[in-house]
Amino acid sequence: MPQQRDTVVVTGTFEPMSLEEIDRAIRVLPARSQSLVLNTLVDLLKLDPSLDLAERAPDGVQGDLSIRGAAFGQTLVLLNGMRLNDPQTGHHNLDIPVPLESADRVEVMRGSGSTLYGADAVGGVVNIITEPPQVTEFRLRTGFGSDGINQQRAAFNIAAKKVSEQLTFARDFSTGFMPDRDYRNLQFASVTRLATDFGNGSLNLAYMDHPFGADQFYGNFNSWEDTKTWFAGVQQALGAKTSASFSFRRHSDLFVLYRDQPDVFANHNADESEQLAVRRREEMSTAATLYYGVEAFHESIISNNLGDHGRSRAAGYIAADFRAIKRFSLTISAREEIYRIFSAAFTPTLAGGAWLSPQWKLRASASRAFRIPSYTDLYYHDPGNQGNPALRPESAWTFETGADWVPSARLRGDLTLFDRRVTDGIDYYRLTPSDIWRALNIQNLDFKGWEASLRWTPSTTHTLDFRYTALHGTQDTIAAGFTKYTFNYPTGSGVFQWQITPRANFVFRTRVGALARPAQSPYALWDLYAALPRHKVHPYLQVTNTTNTSYQSIPGVPMPGRTIIGGVELVVRKH
Repeated sequence: MPQQRDTVVVTGTFEPMSLEEIDRAIRVLPARSQSLVLNTLVDLLKLDPSLDLAERAPDGVQGDLSIRGAAFGQTLVLLNGMRLNDPQTGHHNLDIPVPLESADRVEVMRGSGSTLYGADAVGGVVNIITEPPQVTEFRLRTGFGSDGINQQRAAFNIAAKKVSEQLTFARDFSTGFMPDRDYRNLQFASVTRLATDFGNGSLNLAYMDHPFGADQFYGNFNSWEDTKTWFAGVQQALGAKTSASFSFRRHSDLFVLYRDQPDVFANHNADESEQLAVRRREEMSTAATLYYGVEAFHESIISNNLGDHGRSRAAGYIAADFRAIKRFSLTISAREEIYRIFSAAFTPTLAGGAWLSPQWKLRASASRAFRIPSYTDLYYHDPGNQGNPALRPESAWTFETGADWVPSARLRGDLTLFDRRVTDGIDYYRLTPSDIWRALNIQNLDFKGWEASLRWTPSTTHTLDFRYTALHGTQDTIAAGFTKYTFNYPTGSGVFQWQITPRANFVFRTRVGALARPAQSPYALWDLYAALPRHKVHPYLQVTNTTNTSYQSIPGVPMPGRTIIGGVELVVRKH
């Protein structure tokens, strides 16, 4: 029986560490081992109630990812620790170019992470992890479903001692459940791992093309949009103590306000991001380790609406980690990030934990995070929205405390209390419903909440998982009027998951998620997944929104009813 405490994570810490040694709220979501009972990476994110997807369409076609009520621009998305966030707008942060088949797992850190990762990690961090394949194999998957859904996926894995290669492809097409809600998602990815005399290295290449109908997405318009993403990332160990990485991301966005009248209003934006990092560790003693490093960033955009702009940042960090296994742990870290002349952000973090017994651990942390305005926040304008070049960067302090309970390998529970206090929060505001939205800074935002979970594995083939997150936000700056995003957070969100594999040739998973937002009726969604992973041919069936519930994650944007997808996966493996 594998023990939960043996899980090794790389997010929320300066080096890989077992889950029980982490002093932050971390969730590990397995992807590769669950691929037959998942449709996309979004299905994984829905298993954590602290993550709000605020979807405009299914399967991450266009969703605003937030953690603990933070705005979508305050959540950082990574691929193997390299940034995927879009400098144009956080609306594109879920434009993840790698298919589900490329991911081994997704690690979620809830709470501020700017000390480790820099700007944007205000509410938390989502890190998509790829791992070398364990076997040489070829996988081909095809499926069909309601609303004209047509899916094809393929993965070719080569596993060897010195080198491994994984090539993946995904195509997801739908005619839409209503007019102007069609979409097509095309993804290619390559992950190469190489063992050298210096240490392990990797090369990540990915591309995504993503056109979709956007009716009502940004207002009462029958819009259309096409986004494309290119990504390249290199990571290399330089001996036992030093590592270096470089990544490049290009993203383009073609937006048409009226799909049937494209000449009335259209935007074309293209942005690029580069990141360079060098990291090093020094063991001061058997119980103390020092980490330090430097990073450099550059972002630029060319746009007919936003104009042509560029900006650079540089950062340095240092951290001292002290720990006695199963007794106590303490990490003191700080980062200085300079993002323009004579302007910088200092983001310290203090985190610690203490074991009251082998089954009980207490943990607490205090951390500061910041976000600089996106190019849309600063310069965008259309008939209903107006940016603000005078916006100030936003900052936040997050305080949290919690307890982990692991009485056995079969049972695990935790409880976390958190408080996030935001200064100069960025949102859009208007006085009356007929006014346009204008970007501004909001003062003294305060979000308090708690998270609880209980995971029970009564046998090796049976798992039940209960999770709930409650949240309450306040602000005291604006006496009248409306904000666009800040207070659309879930006040309560719960997820129940039951997975059973009664025999090696059958797997069944069901998920029930319930969610409530301010001034909206609460709703619950029930999803079912089943597959027969036997021999070379694996049939599968997925039913989402089983009860055909009518709901809206974004006010005014209806979501699909019951959706059924069925298909088969072919696996050819080298023994």
